[in-house]
Amino acid sequence: MKIKATIVSENCVYHIPGAVAEHGLSIFLETDRGNYLLDTGQGKTIINNALVLGVDLKTIKDIIISHHHWDHTGGLLPVLDYLKGSTRIFAHPDLFKESYSLRGGKEHFIGVPYPRPLLEAKGAKFDFSDQFREIEPGLWLTGEVPRRTDYEAGDPKQVIKTGEGFAKDEIRDDQSVVVETEKGLFIILGCCHSGIINTLSYIEEKMGRRHIHAVIGGTHLGPVSDNQREKSIEALKAFDIERLGVSHCTGQKTSTLLAGAFGSRFFFCTVGTVVE
Repeated sequence: MKIKATIVSENCVYHIPGAVAEHGLSIFLETDRGNYLLDTGQGKTIINNALVLGVDLKTIKDIIISHHHWDHTGGLLPVLDYLKGSTRIFAHPDLFKESYSLRGGKEHFIGVPYPRPLLEAKGAKFDFSDQFREIEPGLWLTGEVPRRTDYEAGDPKQVIKTGEGFAKDEIRDDQSVVVETEKGLFIILGCCHSGIINTLSYIEEKMGRRHIHAVIGGTHLGPVSDNQREKSIEALKAFDIERLGVSHCTGQKTSTLLAGAFGSRFFFCTVGTVVE
């Protein structure tokens, strides 16, 4: 499959007049089998940036949601309003769970900011699965990623409510996109809450160990412990990765460390970045 990925919404933007940044992520995927949108950011920038970048959202075949958090699903309503029609949305069955972030002794809701009936009234047709599946020849979704490393612990401040109070949200709904290309695998991450090593290892298990032409997107190595960050970066070096482009939840400190580890193979995936 041939693919062109354009970063539409992201935390940073440089030298693109009219484009704006927000804490979130959305990536437009153009393929020879149809166009897809991975995530929608917060929703404040996606329509504006798409117009500025010349990205035609009306050509979207389907929407893929990496996980339920507001900074990846907040643009669902404006995008559906813009499309004005029935749109299939691939997601994990946990998409509409209630989750929170605990900061400063207070709980903050961080789930999908719209009720499911509203999105469906706007044309959303949800296709839920937790399985590794091929949604188009050469285009795969990881579904739920097994947690196997002993150091990719995630963020203890992200929680769900239970009958006995708050419990850590394992964010089982986290998934990534895998594209088979002539140059190798092209892996597109949302936030990678499953852990980047767990994710890449699972992809290799399912697809067979092979050359990875590029990995782009959020790595969630920004808000984790120093121990997890160090071990993840070291383990990442063992994969056959030609290019590594980071976004969103990677953070400046981690980006600097990855740039040092990967040298010329490393790049930033900010608003307007195109990877083919």
